[in-house]
Amino acid sequence: MADFAPHANQSQEQEDAADIERNTRYGLRLFTVYLFLYLGYILLSTFTPQMMQDIKIGGVNLSVMYGFGLIIAALILALIYGWLCRQNSGSESTDETTAGGAA
Repeated sequence: MADFAPHANQSQEQEDAADIERNTRYGLRLFTVYLFLYLGYILLSTFTPQMMQDIKIGGVNLSVMYGFGLIIAALILALIYGWLCRQNSGSESTDETTAGGAA
């Protein structure tokens, strides 16, 4: 049966300020990458609408292809962010367990 006590939703993991700062830095950098991709889409749509309307591959115009590309890019950047954050937090815990086992 589920535990409905107030402590049930508290995480057992504790993040220190350095982890939070590093993860924030990763997030802002990846957001900047996506922002430039989106800015490219907006600029193309604003200043060269005819180019966005031209049919390119398989009867799909550049606007639709770019839009799907933005969605895929967002998913890829989210996966990269998760991997970067997990890689850093996981490496420290394995170092601690290794050091603890050697002592």
